[in-house]
Amino acid sequence: MPRYLLKFALCLLLAGFSGGVFAQTRAWLDRDSVRAGETVTLNVESDGNVGGGPDYSPLYEDFEPLDSKSNTRIEPGNGGMVARSRYVLTLRPKRSGRLTVAALRVGGVYTKPLNLYVEPEPADTQPAIASSAQVFVEVVPDDENPYVQQAVGWLVRLYSSVPIVGGKLDQPVPDGASLMKIGDDAQYERNIGGNTYTVVERRYLLVPERSGRMSVPPAAFDGRSAPSLIDQLVGGGGDPQHARSKSRVLNVRPVPANAPQPWLPLRSLDLRYRTTPQQLRMGNAASVVVEATVDGASLAQLPELQLPPIDGVQVFAEPVQADEGFTGGRPRVKLTRKFSLVPAREGPVHLDGLRLDWWDVAAGTARSASLPALSWTVTPASGAATGSARATGPAAD
Repeated sequence: MPRYLLKFALCLLLAGFSGGVFAQTRAWLDRDSVRAGETVTLNVESDGNVGGGPDYSPLYEDFEPLDSKSNTRIEPGNGGMVARSRYVLTLRPKRSGRLTVAALRVGGVYTKPLNLYVEPEPADTQPAIASSAQVFVEVVPDDENPYVQQAVGWLVRLYSSVPIVGGKLDQPVPDGASLMKIGDDAQYERNIGGNTYTVVERRYLLVPERSGRMSVPPAAFDGRSAPSLIDQLVGGGGDPQHARSKSRVLNVRPVPANAPQPWLPLRSLDLRYRTTPQQLRMGNAASVVVEATVDGASLAQLPELQLPPIDGVQVFAEPVQADEGFTGGRPRVKLTRKFSLVPAREGPVHLDGLRLDWWDVAAGTARSASLPALSWTVTPASGAATGSARATGPAAD
């Protein structure tokens, strides 16, 4: 091929890939809450040519870096093919408390800083195992005395001090409850009695459907460990591994007589306005964005976020945006919903504050979360005057 044609072909090939100018880089943790002594996995992904991997040095003050790995793959993207690189680093926090995973430089761009909470672990929370156990299973409910229809975080952890090459981890469903797996399994390391264990953590949402004593069957693991070097040399296939957790009993409490209806058992519920309009004008749509932060429930258990009717204003609600997670051994969710307000007449209008009644499962009492009321004066479409929003209730968070 003539040299000028070869150069032209190379230019076309390079033009098909997203360059560093358009690179998108993001970072995330496999968990946002860990216990002291556990590891957490940091993932950094970048599209395009960023000129090398992340600079991890800002992490060394608060974290001990352990295993790292990376891979690059070519995928279709906007404007052509994209070279997408993934960098994975296992970190062990050096202290407990709220830590910040610093922003990392990847080529000429930076990731966003991340938050991690490291829970102090009392000495009496170590799993009770025989010192010789290579593989064992434990289950951890976030509440052993829940109410009917309360969302109980149910963690199943498989510990192994030997490499596992395959197997099945299962948690049978107890009578009188629903059980649903939440998210992907997390994997990390934990030191117990001077031994390092690889932990596979599986998260479930258990919801009791009736009150009384509930026996939860043991979680079980059946699989095989990797062969040792001697087994590999002589053609061995490793050892079978079987483990069962202890049975757990939950004492399910009935719905209290003084509980608000609809029944909503939670750990906490906070409401706030993310945005509110400063004015309303005929012929223009204005936006109100409401955010609810809920501890102790999944999206499916929560009532719909809906503004009260506004006399003289049409309200159009967009679909709810939900960010569900599993933190501190139980489900948490953040709901965001945008409402468009379209005035139908001029003059004063009033929005009553949204209110949600719920039951505090920790304190055993009824509570309410509410937003302050808002008022506006709707101005003409071509008028020069503006109407300011006025809160007529307690201030929003």
